[in-house]
Amino acid sequence: MMIPALTFLVFFAGIYAAYWAFVLRPEAQIAGTARKRLQAGVGAKKAAQRSKLLKQIEAMSAIDAFDAILRRTQSRTMGLQLLIQQSGVRISVGTLLAGSATLALFTFAMLQPLLAGALTGISGGALYAFGIAAAAGAAASVAPVSVVRYMRTLRMRKFEEQFPEALDLLSRALKAGHAFTTGIDMVATEMPQPVGPEFRLLYDQQNFGMPMPDALKAFADRIPVLDARFFITAVLIQRESGGNLSEVLDNLAGVIRERFRVKRQMRVISAHGRITGYILVCLPPALALVLMSVNPEHRRTMFGDPLGIQMMIGGGVLQIMGTLIIRKIVNVEY
Repeated sequence: MMIPALTFLVFFAGIYAAYWAFVLRPEAQIAGTARKRLQAGVGAKKAAQRSKLLKQIEAMSAIDAFDAILRRTQSRTMGLQLLIQQSGVRISVGTLLAGSATLALFTFAMLQPLLAGALTGISGGALYAFGIAAAAGAAASVAPVSVVRYMRTLRMRKFEEQFPEALDLLSRALKAGHAFTTGIDMVATEMPQPVGPEFRLLYDQQNFGMPMPDALKAFADRIPVLDARFFITAVLIQRESGGNLSEVLDNLAGVIRERFRVKRQMRVISAHGRITGYILVCLPPALALVLMSVNPEHRRTMFGDPLGIQMMIGGGVLQIMGTLIIRKIVNVEY
């Protein structure tokens, strides 16, 4: 009786061992591998979601040391950061400052030897050359910031042109029964640059937890346009006291279009004054270049006499002042 039972146990153990080695063990390995992959995928997905929800700190420079310095002086560079954000240019504050410094040094390094050679033999010529080159370098350092300001102006003008259409779209969405946030999402989806991205940021901010009044105020800070402030004021008043917001937006869009019509009329009326201003600004430098090219003796007199150098410096200062005054006169507020 013991021998058959022992034989059965031996055969059963051998068959089960073979079944475990060739069937159960490979299946367990495959299931474990799949489970690890699924867990890794879920963890990566959660990490990606968290990274999307977290607000990334915008770097002010690609160089860590320079970025740390700029962050310590962020109260002074905040204006440049806002200017870059409003212009839509994809550069950092560090890049803008580095470009200004590089352009200033390049201008100084190019002009100083040339002026020093031209003013050789004049009493105080080296000092005059250094001063003129330093002034030219300082003026050149403002050029990158001026370019960014000009791009901001172009972007804000384009925003003003597209803003009435955005208000009309938002008003139609409200009349169709959509919520205000849904209308903002529709404007962000349908409108092109720069209105679409700005409304997209407004929608994302309130969608991720920022109170709507705070998101609207941040929108007004990013868009230094009077019409945008009217829009923010109308929405905030409607949220507090109620009213027909779609009708208010229609009226605001009509007022903006009327202001554009008045602006175009003012540009037509002031065209003669603007052309005259351009001629008065460009005529003295052009005439000076022509006279110095035609008459070399005149050039030698102006650059070879200390009084001539002082006269050119004074003329340049007066030219800058006259340019600013003419610009103030022809820039008619509307």
